Amino acid sequence: MREAGTGTGGAAVAVVMSLLLLLLSRSPPAAAGDGRKSESRLVSEQFSQAPQKLAFYSWYGSARLFHFRVPPDTVLLRWLLQVTQGSGSTCNNVETTVYFRYGAPPVINPLGTSFANSTSVQPSFLLKMLQGNTSINVSYPAPGDWFVAAHLPPSSHKIEVKDFIPTCAYIFQPDMLVVRVVEMSILEPDVPFPLVLLSQPSYLKVFVPKHTQELRLELQGCVSNGSLGCPVHLTVGSATLPGNFQKVLTCSDPTMACRLLLPSPPWERWLQVTAKSLAGPRVLVTFSAVAALTACRPWTVNLQHPLQSSLNQSRNASMGPPPPSPNTQDLDQSGEAGSGPFCLRSFPVLREDMDVVSVRFRPLDRVSVLVQSDMPSVMQLYLNTGMDSGGSLSISVHINQTVIADNTSMVACVTAGSPFLSFNTSLNCTTAFFQGYPLFLSASSPTANLSIPYPETDNWYLSLQVLCPERPEECVQASVLVDTTLYLVPCLNDCGPYGQCLLLRRHGYLYAGCSCRAGWRGWSCTDNSTAQTVAQQKVATLLLTLSNLMFLAPIAISVQRRLLLEASVYAYTMFFSTFYHACDQPGDAVLCILNYDTLQYCDFLGSGVSIWVTVLCMARLKASLKYVLFMLGTLIFAMSLQLDRRAAWNTMGPCLFAIVVMVTMWVYRCGRRRHCYPPSWQRWVFYLLPGFSLAALALTIYTSMMTSENYYYTHSIWHMLLAGSAAFLLPPRDQHTEPWACAQKLTCHYEICKNHRDELYTVT
Repeated sequence: MREAGTGTGGAAVAVVMSLLLLLLSRSPPAAAGDGRKSESRLVSEQFSQAPQKLAFYSWYGSARLFHFRVPPDTVLLRWLLQVTQGSGSTCNNVETTVYFRYGAPPVINPLGTSFANSTSVQPSFLLKMLQGNTSINVSYPAPGDWFVAAHLPPSSHKIEVKDFIPTCAYIFQPDMLVVRVVEMSILEPDVPFPLVLLSQPSYLKVFVPKHTQELRLELQGCVSNGSLGCPVHLTVGSATLPGNFQKVLTCSDPTMACRLLLPSPPWERWLQVTAKSLAGPRVLVTFSAVAALTACRPWTVNLQHPLQSSLNQSRNASMGPPPPSPNTQDLDQSGEAGSGPFCLRSFPVLREDMDVVSVRFRPLDRVSVLVQSDMPSVMQLYLNTGMDSGGSLSISVHINQTVIADNTSMVACVTAGSPFLSFNTSLNCTTAFFQGYPLFLSASSPTANLSIPYPETDNWYLSLQVLCPERPEECVQASVLVDTTLYLVPCLNDCGPYGQCLLLRRHGYLYAGCSCRAGWRGWSCTDNSTAQTVAQQKVATLLLTLSNLMFLAPIAISVQRRLLLEASVYAYTMFFSTFYHACDQPGDAVLCILNYDTLQYCDFLGSGVSIWVTVLCMARLKASLKYVLFMLGTLIFAMSLQLDRRAAWNTMGPCLFAIVVMVTMWVYRCGRRRHCYPPSWQRWVFYLLPGFSLAALALTIYTSMMTSENYYYTHSIWHMLLAGSAAFLLPPRDQHTEPWACAQKLTCHYEICKNHRDELYTVT
C-alpha cells in the first residue's frame, strides 16, 4: 500500500489516469505451458459518491460514512481523496482524519475513551490530510464491501447558534478507481497449471469449498533460463484494512521444496494467487502451480436425537463418540459423502431476524451445545447479508454442567470466513487469513463474554473444544454442555442508562451509534471519566428550572400595570421553559409531563413571543394595532419555528422588526413633542438602561459563551437576564387614569365600570 502526496485536483486525476493507461498498455502477465499463451486483460473502472459536509467530531454520528463495493478479481485499488473548504475569514486549514476498513464501518476512537468490558476492537487504518488531494493505493484488495469514514478534529463543545455567525464548510469526496483482471485463470485442485513468467505477474485464483481443512500451494518443476532455481514471489490472498493477512512465499533455494500451507482457509470463496518473477526483466521462469485441498469431514448433529441422550452418552467415560446415524451428513470438498475420521461436530443454527440490525442465533431444536475433547463443536453464524455489519455481535458462553473437572478447561474461538480447528496444536485462534477472538472457560470461570462492534460481512463461526493440558489422557472423553447467547444488536447494552442508541443511514445502508449524555463517553457510553454525579445532575436540573421563577417579576408588574396579555405570555413562557428543562436533562433527574418535542417547541415559542410582546408594548401603540401585531407575530413565530426552530434568524427577524417599530414610534413622538421620548431621565437611568444592559448581556451569553460543560449555569443566567430585562423594560401605567374606576353606582346594585384608557365598559 502506498500513499501519494497532495496537489491540485486536476493533477491528481491526471496521475491516476496515466497510471491506469500504463497498466493497461502492459504485456500480458501469464502464459500457459502447453505452447498456447493465455492473456489476462486488465480493465479499469471508477466509482464515485456524492460529497458530504464534514463535521467536528463529538460522537460516531459526526463522522461521514461512504460505502463502496470492490468488484471481484481486482488487482489494484486506488482511493482518490479530496477535501475542499469554503472561502472567508472563518476558514482555517483544518486537519481531516480519514479511516478505511474492509467488510464493515471502521471502529474509531478519536477521543481516546475506554470501551466496555469484553469488547474486542481492532485498530483502524487511518490517514490525516489537509485541504487538497491525497491518494492511497491498495494492491490485491479483497472484493466486497469497503467503507471510508472522515471527520474533522474533536469539537470544542461550544454551543453555536445556527446561522448567527458564519461558519466554514469543509467538503469531503472520495473516488474509487480499480484495475481488475478479465477472465482470470483458474487453478483447479490437484491439477498442475503450467506458467511462464518474464517480467509481468501472473494472476490465478482457486476456489476453496466448504469444509476445507487445509490448502497447500506448491510450485513444481521450476526452471530459470534453463537452470535449476525458482526466483518466484508468490502472494496468496487479498489485502484488507485495517489488518492484512496476505501470505507471501519467496522461492529462491533450489534445494528446498517451494510450498505454502494454509490451515483453515476461508470457505466458499475464491482465493487470489499472484506470481511474480524475481529473476530480472529478461529472464524466463517456468514452473507448474499445484493446489491441493485437504477436506474436513463434519459430523452434523442429528436434530432428532434427544439432548438428554447425548448427555448420557457424553457422561459415560468408557464410550467414545456416538456412532454416525443415518441423518449424519459427512461432506468432503466436493460436497459428497466422505470417509475418514471426523474433524468437527457441526450444530445447525437458526437465524431469527428481530428488527433492523437485530438478529438472534440459537441452536436448532436444542438448548445447549455438547462440547467434547475429541473434536471441536462448531456453530455457524450467518452475517453475510450485507446489512449486518452496522451493529454489534454479542456472544456469551456459559458452562451449565457442574461436573467439569478442576484441571479441565474449555476454549472457544470466534472467527470469520472459516472455523478454527487446530485446538490441539495452538490456542491463538488464527486461521489462514483472520485473527480470531479466543475465550477461555473453566470450573472457576464458567462464563465468558465477547462483544465485537461492527463485525465484518461474512459467515462467522464459534468453535468450542474441551482441553486438558496437564494430563490429556484423563479427559479423552470429557464433555460438557454449554449454553450460548448469540445476538446481533444495534448497540451494546442499548448504550446503557446514560446513552441513546441512534440508527444512522447512508443511502440504503443502516448502522447504529451511541449518543452519550451527562458527561459519559465511549463507544457504549461506559467511560465515566468526565461523567456528572447524581448530585451534579440534580443541581443542574434545579438551576435550569428554578431560574424560570424570575418571570414572576414581569408577571406581577404586568398585572399591576393592567398588561394582562403580556402577563399571560410570561406565565406561558415560565411554565413551559420550566418543564422543558426538567425533561431535557440527560441523567436521572428527569421529569416529562408532555412529549419532549412538544415541550421544546412551546419553550422556543414562548421565548420568542415574550421578546416580541415586550418590545411592542414599549412602543405604546394603539390598543387595536398592538393586539393585531401581537397575533401576527405569534403566528409568524409558530410558522418559522416549525420550519427550523434552531435557526437564529427565525427568532431574531421578528424581534428586529419589533425593535424597528418601537424606534419609529419613539422618533415620531420625539419630533411631535419637540423633546426626547421617554421624557423622564429617571425612566432612562433606572429602567431603560438597566433593561437594555441585561438584554445585551443575555444575548452575548446566548450566542457566544454557552458550551456543553457550562450549559446548565450559563443558560440559567440567560433565563434570569431575559426575565429581568422584561421587568425593567415594561412601560409604566398611565398616571392620568385610575385603574378600573367606577363611574356610577346604580340602585339596583349593578356597577357600571369604565376603563378610560381602553374605552371598554363592563357590567359587574
